Amino acid sequence: MGLVNRWGLSLGVSPREPLTNVPVLAALGETLGFETLWYIDFQLGMKDVYAAMYLAAQATSRMEIGSAVTNLQTRHPTVTANATAALDEISGGRALLGLGAGWSAVLGAGYQPARMPQIRAGIAEFRRLFTGEEQELYGTTVKLATARRQIPIYLAASQPGMLRLAGEVCDGLILLGAADPDFCRWQLDHVYQGLERAGRDRGDLTIDLFVTMSVDPDEAKARADVAAWATAQAATFESWKTMPPSWERFRPQFAAARGGYELVEHLSLHAGHKAVVTDEFISAIAVPGPVELCAERLRVLAGLDVDRLTFPILSGGRERRMREIAETIIPLVGEPAATARG
Repeated sequence: MGLVNRWGLSLGVSPREPLTNVPVLAALGETLGFETLWYIDFQLGMKDVYAAMYLAAQATSRMEIGSAVTNLQTRHPTVTANATAALDEISGGRALLGLGAGWSAVLGAGYQPARMPQIRAGIAEFRRLFTGEEQELYGTTVKLATARRQIPIYLAASQPGMLRLAGEVCDGLILLGAADPDFCRWQLDHVYQGLERAGRDRGDLTIDLFVTMSVDPDEAKARADVAAWATAQAATFESWKTMPPSWERFRPQFAAARGGYELVEHLSLHAGHKAVVTDEFISAIAVPGPVELCAERLRVLAGLDVDRLTFPILSGGRERRMREIAETIIPLVGEPAATARG
C-alpha cells in the first residue's frame, strides 16, 4: 500500500481560551486541508466539547467533526446520542461519535474507566438509539426523536481487547498508544483479529492513528513541549498486562507517571508531572524534533496500514503549529527520504 494522504486534527479548548477562538481554528484547519476535527471531552480541564463542536461545525463545510473521546459514565448514552444528532444537523451530516473507556473525564468525576463488556453494550445502545425507533433500553421504552441516521462510531483503543472490539463492531478506530511503528504493527494485529472474528473486511473500518508531534530545531526543547502529554499517556499504561516486549523496559516509568500524574493539568505545557518520564520514552511515544526528523518518522508511520494520521495540537501557538504541519511537514512526508533530507 502507498503512504497515507489523509490528515486530521485533535483540539481541546483551554479554560483560559475564549470559545470565539474555536471557529477561527476550525476554519483554518479546513483551509489547510485537514479532513477531520476531533475535540477532547474533559469537563474539568477543558471547555465544553459540544459547545466547541457546534461552533466548529458552523465555521466549516467539509470537515467531519467528533468527540475524541467521550465516555459512558459522565453522560448517559441518550444524552450523548441526542447531542451528537444535533451536531449532525448543524454540520449537515458531518458528525462522528468518538467513544472510549474514559480516563481524565471519568476519574475526575469519581468513576473508573468502563470495562469492555460495558463499552460493547454502549456501542450497541448507540446503534439502536440512532435508528430513531422505539427501543427497550434502561428498563423502559425509549425513542431518540432527533435521530436521522447511523452516525459513525469510532472507538479509542490502545490495548488488545479494545482493539479487537473496534475491529468487530465499530465504524472507525482512534488508534492510540505510540509513534513507534513496531508498537503500531503489534496493535494492528489485534485489530485484524477482531475483523476476522466478525467476518468483516479491512475496508469496513477506518483506522485513524493519533500522532503527537512537536517541531523545533532544538530536539530537547521539542521533547519538553510534549513531556506533559507523554506523562499522561505513561500513566494510562501502568495497568497494562501485555505490551510489545520492546516496551517492557519502560514499565518502571509507567508506575512513576501514575503516581505523579496531576489530573487537572492533564495536557498543560506547565504541568508539574512532565518531568516524570525519560527522553527515550518521550521520543518513542511522540514525534519531537527538527523538521527533517519529524517528516522522516511520519513517513514511516504513514506507510502503516492506517487510513488517516491525526495530530493533537498542543497549546502555545496552535495556528503556527497547524500551518507548520500542513505547509512544511506533510509535503515532505510524500517525498522520497533522500529528497526530504535535502
